Amino acid sequence: MAAPSSLVISELLAGYRAGVFSPVEIIEQLLSAQRSRPERHEWVALLPEASVQQRAQALAALKPDSLPLYGIPFAIKDNIDLAGLPTTAGCREYAYAPDTSATVVERLIAAGAIPIGKTALDQFATGLTGTRSPWGACRNSFDARFISGGSSSGSAIAVASGQVSFSLGTDTAGSVRVPAAFNSLIGLKPTFGSLSTRGVVPACRSLDCVGILALTAADAARVLTVARAFDPRDPFSRSPPAASSRLPARTFRFAVPEAAQLQFFGDAEYQRLFAAAHQKLELLGGTPLPIDFRPFLAAGDLLYGGAWLAERYCAVGRFIDERPETVLPVLRAIIPPGRLIPATEAFRGQYRLRELKRATDDLWHAVDTLVTPTAGTIYPIAAVEADPIALNDNLGFYTRFTNLLDLASVAVPAGFRSDGLPFGISLTGPAWSDDTLLALAERLQR
Repeated sequence: MAAPSSLVISELLAGYRAGVFSPVEIIEQLLSAQRSRPERHEWVALLPEASVQQRAQALAALKPDSLPLYGIPFAIKDNIDLAGLPTTAGCREYAYAPDTSATVVERLIAAGAIPIGKTALDQFATGLTGTRSPWGACRNSFDARFISGGSSSGSAIAVASGQVSFSLGTDTAGSVRVPAAFNSLIGLKPTFGSLSTRGVVPACRSLDCVGILALTAADAARVLTVARAFDPRDPFSRSPPAASSRLPARTFRFAVPEAAQLQFFGDAEYQRLFAAAHQKLELLGGTPLPIDFRPFLAAGDLLYGGAWLAERYCAVGRFIDERPETVLPVLRAIIPPGRLIPATEAFRGQYRLRELKRATDDLWHAVDTLVTPTAGTIYPIAAVEADPIALNDNLGFYTRFTNLLDLASVAVPAGFRSDGLPFGISLTGPAWSDDTLLALAERLQR
């Protein structure tokens, strides 16, 4: 067969339609290559090869145009249920065997996508580094000495290293966007509730989003169209408004934090790359508007204390109390204190968040998107292992406010440092601006 040059969804679909190759041939090629790949700790478990091949063979009776994701291989973060494999959430002792797949996984399979396996994550989806795993730290797809980003670490590596076309992750504080930036991928944190979280192990249930990692913005948009649906069995599911906004065809307005409020943690190359991305947006027809970024930062600061630390304890705290020896030390330091937070403190946090949301809402009348770095810098694995909490906190500087303020966001590749490590920016907008943001991301990628 003539092998595709990449696993970009449009290229695979075009090859299937033209009869250049079949899903059976693509899957066999991927499985064969997988056996000889260098270990980057991206997989927790792979589906049996026979079952993956069987799914591919079943598509032979259908026409490629009959399903929107016909024969497209994908990976699933291991806090999202996939029937046939245990869900561990990054902890072997926590594992359970789901009878059915998560709603979002079922929708993708019904659309013709082929699951390959379950990917590694920071334990209980708590972390932005990709190092908090009993299976070993995930290694960056460009330089194995550096972090992959997390918590959807394995999901990013599987796409970036050419093993699948797209993957599912989850995002509470940046857990799709940060690994996307560190592996030169598109990372979509969609509007809260637009993708069902039924069948997902929660981190902070009132904030968690199932997200998409893909090679291109067009691929992410195609997957989003399939995955997005109201789920009456998910109490957090939401329906979109009747009308949604669209960016003007050639011109748009974008907010950027005032220069003094940007933080690069000493990384001069990331600072240079952000300035270059800013200029590229202007060349695309964008008009910049410097803003006071402090209300966004203040909202993000709420995530690691008060109400939302208590919510994280609600998710897995009892298991940690009962089986502390099975949980990584850094998680034992972070999550159990949540049980000590009084209800009064949780309510104060909610009230403060309402104030900050009101303070930021007016921005969306003045601009089409907020542009920031996705992360201010990237760290070697050894540095994060030596200082796991402070450096993890730095990585969320530009991402952790998004979920709290009910925003949508897309991480977009935006260049490389001189050492070859990727840099990315994030395009952020109000709830239900996902399609608008992806359209701009596609223009920026081109």
